Amino acid sequence: MESRIDVARAVPPGAFKAMMGVQQYVDTCGVERSLLDLVLVRVSQINGCAYCINLHTKDARAHGEKEARLYELDAWRESPFYTVRERAALAWAEAVTLITVGHVPDEVFSEAHREFNDTELMNLTIAVTLINSWNRISIAFRRLPEDRELKLAA
Repeated sequence: MESRIDVARAVPPGAFKAMMGVQQYVDTCGVERSLLDLVLVRVSQINGCAYCINLHTKDARAHGEKEARLYELDAWRESPFYTVRERAALAWAEAVTLITVGHVPDEVFSEAHREFNDTELMNLTIAVTLINSWNRISIAFRRLPEDRELKLAA
C-alpha cells in the first residue's frame, strides 16, 4: 500500500494550527496521561488507523504503559488489567467513536459520569473526537506507519 498524499506537507497551515491547538489543550487538560494513551490507541484500533496505532502505542510505552495492557486493549472488557475508571473511559470512547451505532447509551454515560465530573468528561470527549479526526485524515490519505524495521520488501 502507498500513501495517497503526504499529509504532513499537504495539510493547510491554518487547519493544522487549529488542530494542534486542540491537541495541545487535550495534552494539558488534566486527563491522566496513561488514560489518554489507552483511549487514543483504542479509538485508533476501532477505526483501523495503522499510522495512529503505531504512533500512540509507541507513545504509551514511552510514558511507561505496560506491554500487557496494550496487548489486551482490544479485549479490555475481558481483561483484568484495567481500573474501573479506565473501563468507563474506554466504554465512553467506544460509544462516542461508534456514535452511529445506537448513539451513546444512557448506561455508558452513567458509568462514565460516575468516574468523571462534567469537565473531565467533556475533556475526555474532546480527546476522543480529536483522535477520530486525526484517524480519519490518516486513513483517508493512507498515511503509513513509520517503522523502518518492519517495512516489507515490495
